Amino acid sequence: MKAYRMGIDTHQEPVVYMRKDCAVCRAEGYTANTRLQIKAGECTLIATLNTVAEEILPRGSIGFSDSAWEFLDLKPGTPVLVHHAPEVHSLSALRKKIYGNSLNTLEISGIIHDIGRRLYSDIEIAGFLTACAGGRLSSAETIALTTAMVNNGNRLHWPEYERIFDKHCIGGLPGNRTTPIVVAIASAAGLIIPKTSSRAITSPAGTADTMEVLTNVDLPLLHLRNVITRTGACLAAGGEVGLSPTDDLLIRIERALNLDSEGQLVASVLSKKIAAGSTHILIDMPIGPTAKVRDREQAERLAALFQSVARGLGVTVRCVMTDGSEAIGWGIGPAEEARDVLSVLRNARDAPSDLTERALYLASQLLGMARDISDRQALQEAREILASGRAWQQFRKICEAQGGLKQIPTAGHHIELRSQRHGRLRSMDNRRLAHLAKVAGAPSSPEAGLRLRVKVGEMIHEHQPLATLYAETPGELAYAREYFHQNRDLFDVAVEELPVRE
Repeated sequence: MKAYRMGIDTHQEPVVYMRKDCAVCRAEGYTANTRLQIKAGECTLIATLNTVAEEILPRGSIGFSDSAWEFLDLKPGTPVLVHHAPEVHSLSALRKKIYGNSLNTLEISGIIHDIGRRLYSDIEIAGFLTACAGGRLSSAETIALTTAMVNNGNRLHWPEYERIFDKHCIGGLPGNRTTPIVVAIASAAGLIIPKTSSRAITSPAGTADTMEVLTNVDLPLLHLRNVITRTGACLAAGGEVGLSPTDDLLIRIERALNLDSEGQLVASVLSKKIAAGSTHILIDMPIGPTAKVRDREQAERLAALFQSVARGLGVTVRCVMTDGSEAIGWGIGPAEEARDVLSVLRNARDAPSDLTERALYLASQLLGMARDISDRQALQEAREILASGRAWQQFRKICEAQGGLKQIPTAGHHIELRSQRHGRLRSMDNRRLAHLAKVAGAPSSPEAGLRLRVKVGEMIHEHQPLATLYAETPGELAYAREYFHQNRDLFDVAVEELPVRE
């Protein structure tokens, strides 16, 4: 059959399309949702079949989704061979896990290898993720999963350096964009820190989303290595360089399921760090009632899993527990968080103090891992690097090496979200605050999001702005505003009598 590009974006799921009256379909018994093996030259792909009306496709053609077309590197009219999909042997291990049994190293390696070869459908990937959620991955299984994910991609090696550093935040705290600041401070101090990040999974912005507002983050492997050689650091997206690429396939399904299980989280984080060549890794765990990690007990359990897996893989991990009770900084969403990052690095007067202090603390933890100095000395060194402008100079150097520092875009539409009462702001719901920024369009629209105007503990007056809501289109703005009107209690304002003037 001849290849035909349908122009349909199915994200990363490979899909092919055949006419309902196709002679091949009838002869082979293919129906919608059949798994097919497609061969084009030396390339092979397993794809899911969708059938279409006769007028959609030329006779004798087979249509391809964008991801399938690009994976096979097709050209219009390229001849392809179509077969029934061969048996995927690792699916027996998947079924074993679904029924609650533990998997050995070979079984987990087989599953990850086959997912990386695009042999699994999205439904089968979702089955694997679900079967591993809820604490159903043991420490040994998580070690095996991490190792398999590292082995199914590129890996950076830095023989000229004894120690390579990295930092990761568990997430769940809007506006907590410390990583660019921490990387700038740590690398200005001489640490080698090749920071690659995933895009947002369940949040309105990830480090890669925010950095993409400021510079190029999709760096080929050679370019990334050159950036690190020149500056001692990078702030890039991990997808382009192929570090633990199977993790990106899993993240795509995790995002759809809004699922982020502990074992998968640990494997995802450590596989990316180890593939980047990191030997010393700092993990930030914000704890709060509406953060991803709800209480100290959960944080200690997760930290123990990180430590256990790290020991099994021969790397050093330090987990620190931080306050996750309220959003950090003023901005939520890629562009607004980028504004906060630059204001901190530039030592601006209006820089958010909570973001500044948190970044300094985390940077000092990395310095403490690198040097035999006290926490106080490490914090003092980090503060001096930031205050002197060395961190800002280093950040600009990294951005220039990655393609140059860009202007932050501004949203075309905005509205003030105001309080309906006076009183004291008692709390804010991190999850619903993040969702508000997402329904406004973040992170798909970098300009979308929120700019907070108040912090927990402040006195609020009736009609006072609580936040400014930004969106790219009027429709998205209206949709997000309606969500806020239905969830006004995400800002918990406790009524207090205002003092009476005599």
